[in-house]
Amino acid sequence: MKKVLIAYSSRTGTTQKMADYLAEGFRMSDNQVEALKISTLKDEKDISGYDAYLFGCPTYHKDMTGGMKQFLFKAERANLIGKIAGAFGSHTHSGEAAPMVFDTMQHVFKMDVTTLGPLNLTEEIMSNDEGVKACHDYAKAIAEKL
Repeated sequence: MKKVLIAYSSRTGTTQKMADYLAEGFRMSDNQVEALKISTLKDEKDISGYDAYLFGCPTYHKDMTGGMKQFLFKAERANLIGKIAGAFGSHTHSGEAAPMVFDTMQHVFKMDVTTLGPLNLTEEIMSNDEGVKACHDYAKAIAEKL
């Protein structure tokens, strides 16, 4: 059984819902998963020790949240080179945050990112079964790499 960390920021609760559905998807694939708000991860020791990582952030004013930016500096100190990774986020109209987080994981942290790219869903899609399925499928695809 592999260990997965899903670390997320959520303003309206939609990205948190995504984290919960992603966690379900990993559990369906017999993996141990923790879905935690980034505010609970105090330093790189709290981030280290997992086999795969998913970082999630909503888009807020065409950017990621300030809290996610601070979290990424902590994550960089955790030395995640080569770890399996994915990114996700919710948005209402523009959706820049998830791709920015994904690019950071790929190019700055040198992680082994999923070929699916970031999971970037509108709040509207997350309000129905299509969003649940998308999250489950994303997690299952990453779990296959474990």
